[in-house]
Amino acid sequence: MSEYIFKLPDLGEGTVESEIGEWYIKVGDQVVEEDVVATMMTDKAAVELSSPVSGKVVKLAGEPGDIVAVGAPLVIFETGTAAPEKLAKASTPGTGNGGNGADSEPTAETVPVEPPVEAADSLMRSRVVTSPAIRRMAKEAGVDLALVAGSGPGGRISRKDFDQFLERQALAGAAIPARPAAATTSEVKVIGLRRIIAERMSAANREIPHFSYVEELDITELEALRRHLNSKKSDDAERLTLLPFLGLALVRALREFPQCNTTYDKERNVLLRHGAVHLGVATQTPDGLKVPVVRHAEARSIDDLASEIRRVSNAARDSSAKKDELSGSTITITSLGKLGGIASTPIINLPEVAIIGVNRAVERPVVINGQIAVRLMMNLSSSFDHRFVDGYDGAAMIQSIKDMLEHPATIFLPG
Repeated sequence: MSEYIFKLPDLGEGTVESEIGEWYIKVGDQVVEEDVVATMMTDKAAVELSSPVSGKVVKLAGEPGDIVAVGAPLVIFETGTAAPEKLAKASTPGTGNGGNGADSEPTAETVPVEPPVEAADSLMRSRVVTSPAIRRMAKEAGVDLALVAGSGPGGRISRKDFDQFLERQALAGAAIPARPAAATTSEVKVIGLRRIIAERMSAANREIPHFSYVEELDITELEALRRHLNSKKSDDAERLTLLPFLGLALVRALREFPQCNTTYDKERNVLLRHGAVHLGVATQTPDGLKVPVVRHAEARSIDDLASEIRRVSNAARDSSAKKDELSGSTITITSLGKLGGIASTPIINLPEVAIIGVNRAVERPVVINGQIAVRLMMNLSSSFDHRFVDGYDGAAMIQSIKDMLEHPATIFLPG
């Protein structure tokens, strides 16, 4: 027997340490090479790590939430025996008994070794390709992911695949875990993305003097245009929401108010005004709030912008987003969808200086030219870093966006 020490590898982007997000193994488990053993959390993403060897787990670096330095021991394996998934070399005709071609009796060295049940189960787990969030949901729901058909590259299981599997199980009358009969109090450790969100929100609220501004919009004409454009689309997946219209209007407004398309380098005490608009899209995911980024929103058409918003948002939700797709935004938009409420006070996404929030659209009676009319009304809730964006400029930018959204043809004018 011998020991193999699996050290935490460099996860890229200058990472010097990483947080243990979730273990998929425990001490005593028999692990097969390439089994997923853990999810490690960086500031940008959750990274699944696979075992480099086959063996028995004898020690783990810590519990979820603990920090491990790059190069430090993560898992210690007991090895020294043949990997259970491999077969011992069998004799072939013409090589046994002096090469006379006669069949030989199998010996202990030539009998194929069947992998133990534990190793077979582990090998099956290693073939499941999905995100840490879906693994966790499957664990909570008691679902064997080996039974779920993945539609993504390499059979990757997406959130849609998992949800459809649950729906089929429900229709088939499969048992659903019962809720506890009585409410209980339990401890939930703040780790992973939730810890990062908590730290960033606290830092943003502590360091930034937020100036919030709410403006009411009449989006009756915008909604008519949106419905008209969608009526021309045969694929429901390509239908437009309000966000790409807001994105285009924001891009045009930033030409006049470039101080809002800015990030603050605290270490150098420098403001970086960006020519390109890298649009952050705050997205709720099973792991918490993520902000995937649409690169060069200023160079995109309405359909291209809508498509890219969908793509990066879906990638954030199923944890397939790459690291560079979750960083580098210069200004962020956020929406609570159907839960949008009347107004909100969005917290700025550090190191940016502005964020624009969409609230729920509702029909209301309003007075137009002395007459009462029913119009589709919606509020925009925005926040600005008052150190670098004056209140007047922030309000003026929102007024510019309001004017374009209330007269949507102006969004598409050249210039």
